[in-house]
Amino acid sequence: MSDLTPDDPGYVVADDKAALLKRLRRVEGQVRGIQRMVEDDTYCLDVLTQVTAVKRALEKVSLLLVDDHLRGCVLDAAKSGDDESAEAHLTEATNAIARLLKA
Repeated sequence: MSDLTPDDPGYVVADDKAALLKRLRRVEGQVRGIQRMVEDDTYCLDVLTQVTAVKRALEKVSLLLVDDHLRGCVLDAAKSGDDESAEAHLTEATNAIARLLKA
């Protein structure tokens, strides 16, 4: 987790939160579907195809979260004139992106 604690940890646009929740519910359903496929002894390559779909869906969620962080926390810190805070938020974003790329 982050050492930084934003004053407003919400999302830039309320619709972003709704979109994220909708995507996460879809992922949850996909994961349940994969569980059923394994229980039903579905052909392994078909299961792997669904795992790939879940991975891509989570990558989209990650990109939305990075975008919100950049447009929210980083931009707000930069606008505030607090160079130290802005630099810390940029470093935090860069580290998060690096973790995403390693995954």
